[in-house]
Amino acid sequence: MGLGSWWRGSAAAARRQQGDTAPLSEQAVLAAVADRLTELSGDTWTFEGDRVTGPGGTAVAVGAPHGEGPAHLDLILLPDAGRPQQSAVRDCVSGIEAGAEPALRRAVEVWAATTGVTLLELLAHNGRFAGHLHPDDADALPGWHAVHGGIVGWGAGDRQGAVQDWMLARPVLPRLAAALADGFDRDRLVGISLLFGGGAGRETAEVRVDGELHEQASKELLALDWPRVAEGTAYARTFVLLVRPKGR
Repeated sequence: MGLGSWWRGSAAAARRQQGDTAPLSEQAVLAAVADRLTELSGDTWTFEGDRVTGPGGTAVAVGAPHGEGPAHLDLILLPDAGRPQQSAVRDCVSGIEAGAEPALRRAVEVWAATTGVTLLELLAHNGRFAGHLHPDDADALPGWHAVHGGIVGWGAGDRQGAVQDWMLARPVLPRLAAALADGFDRDRLVGISLLFGGGAGRETAEVRVDGELHEQASKELLALDWPRVAEGTAYARTFVLLVRPKGR
């Protein structure tokens, strides 16, 4: 099955379930992704048809939406576009600005800074775009070589950077290791996203593995001692690409 037919069927079904009230602007998403990856890398990323194509046989595609509105993006990393079933890594992110176009741009910026850079780092493999965590590093998920994307923070008020600062100072992956010990569906190219924060009595904590919510790890993340902001809001997000287990 080709990449186009692989994701279009599930995307169409998801839109039917939503009543097609907020159809995803695929071309706008792909154009924004291509522009941002070109800006970050200095290489040319182009979009044509159903994907953004980059150097070395890499690509990014739009996945089946599970959120409402054009500011919620479901994107698929394709480190080997010729083998989408084996290499595809799903992720999702939402924009927060008012208005569809600013929200789309913001969502792509956050995705690129956290997730997209891990794909760029797979090509560069020199630490230019993202960090490398070796299986025995104190900050790593034990037993895995990982590429760690940026840690992005946002919010409102005097303490809007509090959660981001907390995450920058503390390794979170080892504290989620027990919750993730049940393993993954495959033994390499596994994507883990972390989103958490809140304000004024509202808290959220999500750990997603290849785009799917991991309930136990999310509960563990919520229970960690990250700062709760009483006034304003503070959130942080990051993405980690598990490349291969130790000894592989």
